[in-house]
Amino acid sequence: MIELEQGSGIARIFLNRPQKVNALDARMLDELAARLEGLRQERSLRVVVLGGHGKVFCGGADVRELASLDQSSAPAFVAKVHRVCGAIRALPVPVVARLHGAVIGAGLEIAAACDLRIAAQGTRFAMPEVRLGIPSVVEAALLPRLIGSGRAAWLVLTGEPIDAERACAWGLVEELCAAAALDQATDRLVQSLLAADARALRLQKELLELWDEVPLAASIDASLARFAEAYAGGVPPALRRHTISRA
Repeated sequence: MIELEQGSGIARIFLNRPQKVNALDARMLDELAARLEGLRQERSLRVVVLGGHGKVFCGGADVRELASLDQSSAPAFVAKVHRVCGAIRALPVPVVARLHGAVIGAGLEIAAACDLRIAAQGTRFAMPEVRLGIPSVVEAALLPRLIGSGRAAWLVLTGEPIDAERACAWGLVEELCAAAALDQATDRLVQSLLAADARALRLQKELLELWDEVPLAASIDASLARFAEAYAGGVPPALRRHTISRA
């Protein structure tokens, strides 16, 4: 149910349950988390792309599985969503969400955990949990940071979908493209990331995570330390090459 393609420093992971709109059940969440965690120690890795096969990126958590839960089993299921999102955030390289069709519930939480999001026009975004009698939890907590508290409240309190244009205007996605151009636009973004210095990109990803988690003063202190780390062993090769080319 999870497809992984690797090569040239790029890992492409696809949700592959198209007959069920890539709805996330426990088995699929465990497999996705394991795949992501397995990539963490790969030193040649530069970029991860997360997408979905079929008509939609992700239709959310599997409703039948949600209906089978009780008070004792519900936390363990939602913890699996958190494990996936945590594995995305723990990856030392940028993760790009390639979004199309629909990005619903737990699927939107997973997209929010990625570093960058690119969406095809016509994609719908929604957090409909309250309409199913449950709250939006775990990485739904990222939404106020991405789009502001009022817009996050609108999504999780009304459960109503928004279109791709509004998602982009709100800052939920960083780029929109025509549906037929999604692969091309995603590849262009990947190439832009590959153009950066690999070590610097890992340091920047680490800082982005710190900036999300710690107070401003601690963020600045950590930034100073990482900046010095970039000079370990001398002037960074990329900076040296740039200086020579401009001489």
